[in-house]
Amino acid sequence: MVDTAEEAQGASGAEWRAGQRVYLVIMDDTEEAARALRFAARRAVRTDGTVHILALVPKQEFVVFGSIQATIEAEARERAEDLARAAAGSLASESGLAPAVAVRTGSGPQVVREYLGQHPEVSALVLGAAAEGNPGPLVTHFTSHLGQLPCVLMIVPGGIDERGIDSFS
Repeated sequence: MVDTAEEAQGASGAEWRAGQRVYLVIMDDTEEAARALRFAARRAVRTDGTVHILALVPKQEFVVFGSIQATIEAEARERAEDLARAAAGSLASESGLAPAVAVRTGSGPQVVREYLGQHPEVSALVLGAAAEGNPGPLVTHFTSHLGQLPCVLMIVPGGIDERGIDSFS
């Protein structure tokens, strides 16, 4: 079940315990996100923590015909929910963790900040950097605003393979 409400706990995912480490992963269909999820899952297992998965639905550009825009927005949300659901299923089968899952619409950095504000239990924001070129919009944004984050920022390098992630997580 994908939580689209304000809270990302309960039936949709992990219950948080006081003192437990919570790793927030921003999920999309990139290799960077998959590496970040793998790292977060392994850290959570090793630290008796849990994972929150946040899938972002970008705000759609304004389309003159409202019904077309509504369809585009609904399809984008459905894709994000499917992606988050698949990531949660993969995480559960590989690590035994039942992550909290949320899908939110809006600008990536703004949605992440709002989520962190609503979930003070999050210990670390885990992002994956691209292997080449620009590390990615979220990595770029949050590394330049690091002092304003309420949690640790962990960046998984783009050039690392699964074995490397497993060895240092």
